[in-house]
This record gives sequence, C-alpha cells and structure tokens, in this order.
Amino acid sequence: MKILCISDETDPLIYSKNIASRYGDVDFVLAAGDLPLKYYEFIISSLNKPLYFVFGNHNLEYLHQFTASSVVQYGYTDNKGAMQLLPAFGGDFVDGKVVYDKRNHLIIAGLGGAMRYNKGKHQFTEREMFFRVLKMVPSLLFNRLFRGRYLDILLTHAAPLGLGDDTDRCHQGFATFLTFMEWFKPKYLLHGHIHLHDMNANRHTVFKETKIINVFQNYMLEDPSLGKERDSGN
Repeated sequence: MKILCISDETDPLIYSKNIASRYGDVDFVLAAGDLPLKYYEFIISSLNKPLYFVFGNHNLEYLHQFTASSVVQYGYTDNKGAMQLLPAFGGDFVDGKVVYDKRNHLIIAGLGGAMRYNKGKHQFTEREMFFRVLKMVPSLLFNRLFRGRYLDILLTHAAPLGLGDDTDRCHQGFATFLTFMEWFKPKYLLHGHIHLHDMNANRHTVFKETKIINVFQNYMLEDPSLGKERDSGN
C-alpha cells in the first residue's frame, strides 16, 4: 500500500500540473492538518483518490462547519438558523472518528488539534483529549471483534508527549496518545505540527508496537502489509 501523507505546508511538488505523474499511483492521501481545504480539493481532483484529514490549530476557517452538531448531510445551520453548504471538496473528515476504508481494508482514527496554549480554536487540554479518545472506544472495540484489530493508523496533528514534540506549550505533545498506543496498538501514528527545517532530519520514532512518523509537508508511506489482519493482543 502506498499513502501520500501531508501536513502543515503546501508542497510545490504536489501543488503542480505534474502531480498525477508523480503521485498517481498512491492508494489514498492522509492530511494531518494546518492546510487549506482548497489544497485538498486540488489533490483529490488531480489524483481521483480518497483523502482523509484532521484539522490542526491553523487554517480553521471551515472547522465549525465540520464539527457543529447541526451538520445535516451536505449543510449546517448557522446561528440564525439559515442552511449553509459545506465546502464541496470531497475529502473525508476523520477528526474524532474511527472509519473503515473498504477499498483498502484499512481502519483509520483521527485526533486533530493541538495542546491548549491560548484561547484559539481546536486546542485541547490533556483531559479533553483523553475524553475524545474515550468516545472512540466502542468503535475500536467493534473493529477488534469483527476485523481482528482495533485500527491500523492513528492520524493526529500534534505529536505524542516526548516523542517528536517540542518543549514550548503550543508544540508539546499529548500523553493521551501514549495511552492510546498502549491500549489500541495502531501500526502507525502519523502527525504533523512539528516543522522540519532540515527535510533530511529523522521523522521516525517507535513506541511499543507503533511507528510514529512526522509527515510535515510531504511523506510517502509504503507498506504492503497495511490493511491485513494483525494480532493486536488481548
């Protein structure tokens, strides 16, 4: 399986007329946040492949349209009760969800946002992020029972605490992600948020049974074993 992973900054190699020749053989795209929806729309229309995404802590213009409890099919109601249309770019919002990609037999969960550092949108305390995970538990248990594993990929914006994060409050990782990996054993945790000034810098860390990868800007994940049943233990 070949997955194009993106986050935080648009890449001129992707945002170009040659995108299909460079990336046309990918199975799908994963976006870890802080990118404009029009970038996703360009990728989807150019490659005609599924795209799954979470929001980060920037580029949040349309966040309320995806997270509002009043979302109904293709629209949402604003605070005056008027129906508004969601941006029709074709991506799949997985922030706070567990989804099953039937074509690729892949289970993906998403936890976007960053550690709370001011009063901005889509920021969470450690406690809040933990309760977001608890809401996923029924879906994860269903997968373990009927598909042989809890999930394959956890897509986040922030990094796990102490594993590829930074020391300032904004870029500090979540300890909750460590707990998630211990409990549910995803094969991969893919995150953004931590910008790489040296694109040759190490992107990889391992925690328990999970490979953690910083997918800043552009990363190609190739793994022929993805989507196959794995023993995730008891």
